[in-house]
Parts: sequence; structure tokens; C-alpha cells
Amino acid sequence: MSALLIDFKAQALARLDENTEKIQKALTHISDEEVWQRPNAQSNSIANLILHLCGNITQYVISGLGGERDTRERDQEFDAKTGLSKQELLEMLRQVVDQAKTKILEASDEAYETKKEVQCYHYSGLAMVFHAIEHYSYHTGQIAFYVKALKSKDLGFYDGLEL
Repeated sequence: MSALLIDFKAQALARLDENTEKIQKALTHISDEEVWQRPNAQSNSIANLILHLCGNITQYVISGLGGERDTRERDQEFDAKTGLSKQELLEMLRQVVDQAKTKILEASDEAYETKKEVQCYHYSGLAMVFHAIEHYSYHTGQIAFYVKALKSKDLGFYDGLEL
């Protein structure tokens, strides 16, 4: 395995952990009711975004890269209006991220090079992981923005760091 792929795997795991931590911090500022609140009819709740992240990471990394069966029901991620508590959502997200991290670490060079169909796309394993990480960061930013707007407070993501 090349040094570049080893570094890519390490960075992918670090980004997954970083985004999970940011979502966890954001959720501490809102209630179980607020996690399901939609800012307007055209927007999703934080809960919907977490369900969507679980679906996307599962489809692209656990199934696409890792070879597990794809059972994603994408529309259900957005149709849900209530259900799990914020703690249950966070636990579900952590479980999916942990499974994805295992697949990322265990995948061979060949798995990263092989192109497969995911949704309407034809991606290499590396591109699938790259997409999932980018997508995770995008929605993590949406979650952070919504909590900041809702609570009018800084979430302290970089407290204690000299940037």
C-alpha cells in the first residue's frame, strides 16, 4: 500500500471524527424537539440531516467501498417528521461512522481503484470515500449554522486552539 493511500485513509478517519464531534457539540445546545424542527417547508430538520448522513455514508462507504448490500431508502431520510431522540440519532451516526472507518481501513488498494455504480454515478472506491467525507462536512456546516441561528451562540468548535 502506498504512503499516499495510507495518508488518505488517516485523513478520512480524522475528518469523520472531526465532523462527528462537531455534530455532537451542536446537539448539546438543542432539545429533542428542536432536533426535529424545520426552519421552513423547504428545509430539513437536523434529525433529517443526520438520517441522510447515515444513509449516504452507508451507501458510499459501507456498501460502495466495503461491498455490503445497499439497502438505502433515501426518500425516508427526508420524509421523517419525528421519532428518535437526539441521543439516539447521535448513537446511530456514531455506529455508521465506526463501520465506515473500519471499511476505509480494511479496504485494499484494488477496492480504492475499482469503479462501481453508486446512485447514478460511476466512482472509484477512493472517489466514494472522498464524496462521503465532503458530503459529511457540508451537512455538518448546515447543522452548525442552524444551531447557531436558533440559539444565537457560538458552538466553541475551536475553543482552546490558537488558530
